[in-house]
Amino acid sequence: MNCDDESMRVFIRSFGCSTNQADAEVLAGSLADAGYELSNSTATADIIIYNTCAVKGPTEDRMIEILKRVPANKKVIVTGCLPLINFERVFREVHFDGIVGPASGDKIVDVLKTVLSGKRAVALNGAVNAKPSLDLPRHQLNPVISIIPVNYGCLGSCTYCCVIFARGHLRSYGIQEIMERIKKDWIFGTREFWITSQDTACYGRDIGLNLAELLRTVCDVEGDFRVRVGMMNPNWTMPILNNLIQVFKSEKIFKFIHLPVQSGDNQILDRMHRFYSVEDFKRIVDALRSSFPNITLATDVICGFPTESSEAFERTLQLIKEVKPDVINTSKFFARPATAAAKMHKDFVSPSEIKRRSGIVARLAKEVAFEKNRRWIGWTGQVLIDEVGKFSGSWVGRNFAYKPITVKNTKDVFGKILQVKVIKAFSTHLEAEIIE
Repeated sequence: MNCDDESMRVFIRSFGCSTNQADAEVLAGSLADAGYELSNSTATADIIIYNTCAVKGPTEDRMIEILKRVPANKKVIVTGCLPLINFERVFREVHFDGIVGPASGDKIVDVLKTVLSGKRAVALNGAVNAKPSLDLPRHQLNPVISIIPVNYGCLGSCTYCCVIFARGHLRSYGIQEIMERIKKDWIFGTREFWITSQDTACYGRDIGLNLAELLRTVCDVEGDFRVRVGMMNPNWTMPILNNLIQVFKSEKIFKFIHLPVQSGDNQILDRMHRFYSVEDFKRIVDALRSSFPNITLATDVICGFPTESSEAFERTLQLIKEVKPDVINTSKFFARPATAAAKMHKDFVSPSEIKRRSGIVARLAKEVAFEKNRRWIGWTGQVLIDEVGKFSGSWVGRNFAYKPITVKNTKDVFGKILQVKVIKAFSTHLEAEIIE
């Protein structure tokens, strides 16, 4: 390494989605490859890098508060989505030595060198179109799991979303590049692949491909591994649904789908610019459940979008009761900078009413999740252990439907496949005993 600062230690912390986590792995890998030492704490680090998220108002506030708490004697670099979503606030409210957008790849090395030379580094030009090579060095957060961004950006124009300002429009990787990454990671011990992006359903539409083609090729790779497919918006899932169902029949693919509905009211969906109807959402769910009765369905719901009436909210509740998703990610509406929804201020729902509605959805979501999980009691089968549990001797694994299942074992079973029997259900997970 030709670096005078090789003794410098770097602490990296990442927030937000799995794509951001993948970006952080490349940041760490590129810096380690350049000779910098990675630190596990801010106390022992000379340089602190925060890979930020700003998808929601409270998330942005949290990022700002964390950045404000960085000790004055530490160099700090801000990366991720926040710099492009609200650069003015970062510039106004916090001290930083370097700032760079998401998916910066090995550009972080030059930014760090500039900072260590005593200059402030601002590297945001072209960040919204970044597409780093999948072959860059990485420092995996979990040696069993490989997070693979198959595309950056999306084809959406959701009126509430500010991520488009940070991640840009669709930029897909070729299948060959993705395959090389998967084969290499498999050799080095990966047993679970996360196919991720801002919207995996629109993968390949910029290069004449689609998600079903990609998954079919992934499943042809030799080896005993599992694939988790990331969030798919309904409007881009519909055109490939039949082919998607065929490829999901592979044992390598977790029977799990993240299909955000956002609202149970078609007028609200139209104002959100979601480009699908409630009926489209239900058709996709029905088709998937017809082929895979035990598929895990995760969805997202936004409470209090502008003009959401009591009747519109009630339709969302009815949809949840009818469809019964296993997981519901509930969000309060927050107007984000420069979005079309922020200009609908005359139609805003009051904060107190938004809080009330989100509370109702959260409670309903918990009830539905517990009801769905209870059905798994007595199930026996295989789980891939991909997490260390919170308590000593506990482990977390996933079954074929990507259900989180906790087990207890004094031995190190990380990365192993165990035969288990589910004995208890909670709203968030299942508990099982290992069958010898």
